[in-house]
Amino acid sequence: MHNIPLLASTEGLDAWCAGHTGYERVAVDTEGDSLHCYFEKLCLLQLSIPGQDLIVDPLQPINFEGFNRFLSERIAVFHGCDYDLRMLRRGTGFLPGQVSDTYLAARLLGIKEVGLASLVKAFFGLELPKASQKANWARRPLTSVMVAYAVNDTKYLLPIADRLEAGLREAGRWGWYEESCARAVAATVEDRQRDLERVWKIAGSSGLEPRGLAILRDLWFWRDGEAQTADRPAFQIMRNEELIDLVKSATSGERIKYPPWLPSSRRRRLEQTVERALNLPESEWPARPKSVRFRSTPEQEQRLEQLRTRRDNRAKDLGLDPAIIAPRSALEAISRQPHSAPEILMTWQRELLGLED
Repeated sequence: MHNIPLLASTEGLDAWCAGHTGYERVAVDTEGDSLHCYFEKLCLLQLSIPGQDLIVDPLQPINFEGFNRFLSERIAVFHGCDYDLRMLRRGTGFLPGQVSDTYLAARLLGIKEVGLASLVKAFFGLELPKASQKANWARRPLTSVMVAYAVNDTKYLLPIADRLEAGLREAGRWGWYEESCARAVAATVEDRQRDLERVWKIAGSSGLEPRGLAILRDLWFWRDGEAQTADRPAFQIMRNEELIDLVKSATSGERIKYPPWLPSSRRRRLEQTVERALNLPESEWPARPKSVRFRSTPEQEQRLEQLRTRRDNRAKDLGLDPAIIAPRSALEAISRQPHSAPEILMTWQRELLGLED
């Protein structure tokens, strides 16, 4: 295990926190499991401080109250904080204090390759192994390869953050960075609600007639229910292509071809779902999706072109990806409703585009 401490109890984690109160920054990363279960869960928590890397096992009965307080009182350094903060909130109840995100820092400096492995290679000349990218992080015991992979996600974060933050200050972009980190953190507190009217419209559904769409809708929710009950990923119950094939079989007028490998009880529920969907009255069929194209007025088109030109010129002058100043969708929205700019863009973005309040 390369002498990496593995904390698996409340007492051990609380003792570690109590012994490291002198550190102002902690590098943090998480590993979750969504490839092997329906309900994605926090499986590993990696931490690094200067001179020490460690792993916490959240699959053990740990009370994270003390740890959450410890971390929220410090600067938590992530690389791409969105996923990790959502996993920590779901798995431990953590709500962040100050956050530093090396992914955002690299983008704001105009670095082209902003992945963690690319930054480690650029700054330290090291190639990080990729062997455990799709590992089952819920398995125990962890292998030495999995431990090494997990630790690499935080091992280099603090020195990378030092270099990037110094670059941001030198470039006069520190204010941009603080605002960008704050917005990224705020976004993770919002729960993402799935749109039940759209979530079942999978690849291949656009060519189906309304009756076929009705069957697909019921099949998708049947699969989702089966996946939840079994706590397995939906694709392990039935792949999207198989759902589409089943819809086509059900609407062909011939005998329906059900997958032969289904367990008998699951097949019975599937048959009941298809029969129910086939008997739905036409009034309950979903309409075929219509492609709605917003038609801009000449004034809006002119405004969009002006914004895009201004953005691209500023991006070129600053050596930035234009999308970090403002993605196209933001420019289109602002061209239609100029007063929406403060809601869509951060202060530094509006200033670069000449859209100050």
